[in-house]
Amino acid sequence: MRKTPFSSMAVLVIAIVFSSAPLSLAQSARRPLAVRSQSGTSTTDLSGVWLEKQNLITFSAKEPAFQPWAEAKYKAAKPGYGPHATPDSQDPVLNCYPPGVPRIMLIPFPMQIIQIPGQLMMVFEYDHFVRFIDLERRQHPKDLSPSWMGDSIGRWEGDTLVVDTVGLNDKTWLDQVGHPHSDALHVMERIRRPDHDTLVDDVTIDDPKAYMKPWNGQQIFTLKRGWHLLEYICEDNKADPPK
Repeated sequence: MRKTPFSSMAVLVIAIVFSSAPLSLAQSARRPLAVRSQSGTSTTDLSGVWLEKQNLITFSAKEPAFQPWAEAKYKAAKPGYGPHATPDSQDPVLNCYPPGVPRIMLIPFPMQIIQIPGQLMMVFEYDHFVRFIDLERRQHPKDLSPSWMGDSIGRWEGDTLVVDTVGLNDKTWLDQVGHPHSDALHVMERIRRPDHDTLVDDVTIDDPKAYMKPWNGQQIFTLKRGWHLLEYICEDNKADPPK
């Protein structure tokens, strides 16, 4: 059985465990790369269980241009991962708060994409969070209240799914090292499947309250044939609070 020792903070170990463990409940060995939408147009089939290939999102080598308050908050952050990890981390995820968007995509656990007419769902093994992407709406609600996962709408541009997410609260970090954001965060993703076993998510972060200009990143996932999602509950694996 796959193990998910998230509380140990050994992020790299998780990927090794995933890749070496026996698996059951095999899925279809191959899937067609094209499906028909309700309108009759051909779109890319993104279905399957996917695991991040690199354990971290690849942003620009340079730090983004911060607004002053955001830079101060970032420098004061105490991450639980990476070279600056501290035992008294302030990372909201380590306190079992929802990761938010885009960080839910960075959590080193599998996710399953399910495509149905008019909607795409991302189901995450981590705490079984579900992200709904509406493929029929073209606008966000005018009276949208900030939430952990925000409101996501999507449209197809050829074989690329363009996902537009707003309405996020300011209680999460963008990544595991503590980049902050405001409630003005606007996340754009371009998700494509360049080959059968690869999923690429190009991310643009636009938050004028926190950063001087938008900044970009890319995440790569690998299809995991034969994998199914296990149950992982954050509270069951939460590390003991520092004394």
